[in-house]
Amino acid sequence: MSNSNAYVERILDLVAQRDPDQKQFKDTVTEVLKTIAPVLDAHPEYEQQKLLERLVEPERVVSFRVVWQDDKGEVQVNRGFRVQMNSALGPYKGGLRFHPSVCLDILKFLAFEQVFKNALTGLPIGGAKGGSDFDPHGKSDAEVMRFCQSFMTELYRHIGPDVDVPAGDIGVGGREIGYLFGQYKRIRDRYDAGVLTGKRIDYWGSLARTEATGYGLLYFVKNMLDAKGIDLKDKVVVVSGAGNVAQYAIEKAQAFGAKVVTCSDSNGYVYDPNGIDLDAVKEIKQVRRGRIKEYVETHPQAEYHEGCKGVWTVACDIALPCATQREIDLESAKTLVANGVTAVGEGANMPSTLDAIAYFQEHKVLFAPAKAANAGGVAVSALEMAQNSERLQWTFEEVDERLKGIMKNIYTQAKKNAEAYADPDDLVAGANITAFSNVAEVMMAQGLV
Repeated sequence: MSNSNAYVERILDLVAQRDPDQKQFKDTVTEVLKTIAPVLDAHPEYEQQKLLERLVEPERVVSFRVVWQDDKGEVQVNRGFRVQMNSALGPYKGGLRFHPSVCLDILKFLAFEQVFKNALTGLPIGGAKGGSDFDPHGKSDAEVMRFCQSFMTELYRHIGPDVDVPAGDIGVGGREIGYLFGQYKRIRDRYDAGVLTGKRIDYWGSLARTEATGYGLLYFVKNMLDAKGIDLKDKVVVVSGAGNVAQYAIEKAQAFGAKVVTCSDSNGYVYDPNGIDLDAVKEIKQVRRGRIKEYVETHPQAEYHEGCKGVWTVACDIALPCATQREIDLESAKTLVANGVTAVGEGANMPSTLDAIAYFQEHKVLFAPAKAANAGGVAVSALEMAQNSERLQWTFEEVDERLKGIMKNIYTQAKKNAEAYADPDDLVAGANITAFSNVAEVMMAQGLV
């Protein structure tokens, strides 16, 4: 075993020993560290300065209780978190997630991913993640407002435009960002527009931010396919999810001439052989806050299936997981490959398990990893920060052009490092090496912090 591989194994053992119950955090650490051995071989000083030990330990973890009152007058108590993972490249940046599954394991996994995703953008932002086990589904606007106000009453101490800039994630959209921003403004008694991103346009949000993750995913996938001479036009695409990422991935895929035949939510999925009617999905999800099964009520040719996993049994050329982590396991990967999938583009955060990724790579499926392919959202969040600092608002077209350029550069750098250090088509390794190198060099320059 080489020195670098022994170093990596030692760190993975350390992570497992310190937090044996944090499987998702260990998985993401494993996925990154297993691919960067060539860089460690070239830089023995990284081991001497305990760089990996520093990378896998958050700079700060904030945990707090969130006490709020529901519409019945009953007191409710939830947990709140902020994991500030790494600030080498700039202020902490990463979303807030409100979902019953939120725990420290998930947030450390997401924060670790965020460090490297943000590094790929080339913009001056570090990595963080936060949230609560609060579930906004089924809650009234007043209940969501009271929860957000209580959450921010603690969080405000730990964030700021030059310290930590949260954004939205699962369960945190424009409504929640508005309530959070209003409470921050009330407590601090000043208008720090750059303290949160994902804001509405009328109080200094960025045009194209809502579309950014889904659009960016398609820009990255198109670069990956173009390099192989494959046209997106007329390709059959399977998408999971029905939130912002999925909706705008569908929109851009359709704009490129592809035929998207599925979308899903946490209860099940719809298959429309004629192609998904995106306006109907937006009506259900954005206006009525309904369930995706309502789609078949107005589209009799479509089918609704209970359970989400079955979406990966639908034959397709391109699969775009845009729902949540670990949604494609080895069994689903085998089904996709057997049905002839050509490419997989990750719109969600680490939606494929490690063995599923290995199976795709073994069978020469073009694979766009999450930290590269879904970086468009955080890239435009960083552009929103820049606009807030300038007290300006750029046009949709300006932001979209910058997004296209950022995603092309992410692909180009990942491809370059894949060719230099690994299999030329291994964009997982290429993206990890690019991001790790960016963070590592700056951490070394800044000393023991």
